Amino acid sequence: MTVRDGWRGRFFEDFEVGDVYEHPLGRTVTTTDNIWFTLLTQNTAPIHFDHHYASQTEFGRPLVDSTFTVALVTGQSVTDVSQNVMANLSWDEVRLPAPVFEGDTIYSRSEVLEKRESRSRPNVGIVAVKTTGYNQEGTVVITFKRTVMVYKKDHSPQSSRPIPKEG
Repeated sequence: MTVRDGWRGRFFEDFEVGDVYEHPLGRTVTTTDNIWFTLLTQNTAPIHFDHHYASQTEFGRPLVDSTFTVALVTGQSVTDVSQNVMANLSWDEVRLPAPVFEGDTIYSRSEVLEKRESRSRPNVGIVAVKTTGYNQEGTVVITFKRTVMVYKKDHSPQSSRPIPKEG
C-alpha cells in the first residue's frame, strides 16, 4: 500500500498573479447559524435574530449578519489561499452589494492580485487576493481584498501526525 499526502494547500511559490481559484465548498446558511453568530458576537440588531421585527423591514425576513458572511467566505478560501498562512495582514475594500438571507447557499472564488517577497522575513512571501462570494443564483453578496503572509515550501511548520499502529 502506498500512502500519499493529502492536499496541503498552496505555498508562496505556488501563487501566480491572475490565477483564479474556485473554492470547492458551498455552504447553506441556516437560521441557527445566523442567530448564534449574531448573539456570540454581541450584535444586538434585531434584524438578524428577531423574525417578527425583520418581517416589518423592506426585506421582510432576517438578514444574515454581514460579519458571518465575511467569516464564511474567508473560511471557504482557506484551502486555496491561506492553508499555509503565517499571518493575515489585512481585509480591505469589503463590499456587500446584496443581502444574504437564511437559506442562501454561498460559494466563493479568489483571484491572485499581487505576490511579492517579504522584506523582513525570508521564510514567507506576501500574497494579495480579491475574494468574491455569491449565492445560489450567482448574485455577488460580498467582495474583499485580503493580504496574507504565506510560508515558502521549505519553511512551513510540519504537522506531526501519529502513524497508526497496525493491529
